[in-house]
Amino acid sequence: MKDLSETELRALPWLFDAWALPHQRPPGGAWRTWLILGGRGAGKTRAGAEWVRARVEGARARSPGRSRRIALVGETYDQAREVMVFGESGLLATSPPDRRPEWRATRRMLEWPNGAQATLHSASEPESLRGPQFDAAWVDELAKWKKGEDAWRMLALALRLGEDPRVCATTTPRSGPLLRQIMDLPSTVVTHAVSEANAANLAPGFLREMRAMLGAGALASQELDGVYIETPPGALWSHDLIARARGPRPDGIDRIVVAVDPPASGHSRSDACGIVVAGAVAGASRTEWRACVLEDATVEAASPHVWARAAVEAYHRHGADRLVAEVNMGGAMVAAVVRQVDPLVNYRAVHATKSKGVRAEPVAALYEQGRIVHAGAFPALEAEMLLMTARGYDGPGSPDRVDALVWALSDLQAASGGAGPRMRPIQR
Repeated sequence: MKDLSETELRALPWLFDAWALPHQRPPGGAWRTWLILGGRGAGKTRAGAEWVRARVEGARARSPGRSRRIALVGETYDQAREVMVFGESGLLATSPPDRRPEWRATRRMLEWPNGAQATLHSASEPESLRGPQFDAAWVDELAKWKKGEDAWRMLALALRLGEDPRVCATTTPRSGPLLRQIMDLPSTVVTHAVSEANAANLAPGFLREMRAMLGAGALASQELDGVYIETPPGALWSHDLIARARGPRPDGIDRIVVAVDPPASGHSRSDACGIVVAGAVAGASRTEWRACVLEDATVEAASPHVWARAAVEAYHRHGADRLVAEVNMGGAMVAAVVRQVDPLVNYRAVHATKSKGVRAEPVAALYEQGRIVHAGAFPALEAEMLLMTARGYDGPGSPDRVDALVWALSDLQAASGGAGPRMRPIQR
């Protein structure tokens, strides 16, 4: 750097090729879609913004580049604006002062000094892509798009300008037909990166905390390692089904249950102890019955005293009416450790007489009927739900969170007179 001139030193921060990580550099070859699958914080947004810069900018500030009409597509218009345009790694932040585009809010458009334009579009409104035409596109969080197939189809029809129209798609992977379809196209090049690849630009402790929270299962592979995990054939839940369940906590919840799925063994290296809190809406008839998942309070690799305390704390935190625990593996020990923490808990032990998949089927049916609400996002629980089939769990380890979810909702439904999974109460 000592040999660089003052002008060259001023330009160096804006020369992304000098700083880019390997997964942030466009691949060679005659591809049409560059699909970047990355973990959270892996630098996907920066890669997309810099790719647009490389397409738009010419040798000088007002010289033409390879692209002049670009589509910027996010899940919603607001997300496209806040992440792709105004975000810390967005187009305004990554552009040098003499080449920085101007934001024209009324037209939802960026305009560069050389005349190139990028317009913002919402994947939730696929028809907004009917009419315009482009020679390049950057799409963000493609796997989250609720109307993904329609939006992608409309975008493909609009990429008809220039000699070599291309798309850069940046997303954390999520199983679904659209992403699988794009990955299988011969014109698609796929790169991926783990979150740790960009550790130098992340908050201290972020990765350590996320690894500890997500463990070593499917969710960590997806959210931190950027690995595409195929939903198994016959999965009882889908991404769309879970997404439709998310919503505010309904009014009128009057019965709350904490369900516990204790680990098979009783030491600190055991599987997680699934703890899920759910509540049922008061006054609903059997045909109108609804319930809400309130919290996933699961604890990882905990000793019996630790998970029992966590379950009892959740019981008191939510003012629960009952604590339900499966005792197939723990027997009297489960009741004993719970009573040691709080002898006055309204406790009910249940013994499963059917397989995990068979027990989960009627609960999944409640989701299909729109009877269950998730009062928030529960990523670790939802990742397990996506791998549960009628034949059993198709992921690594045990579906502790799903088991607890099934017991909680089954107990609530049984209390209303509905038929839940086959279970036998053995202690009160």
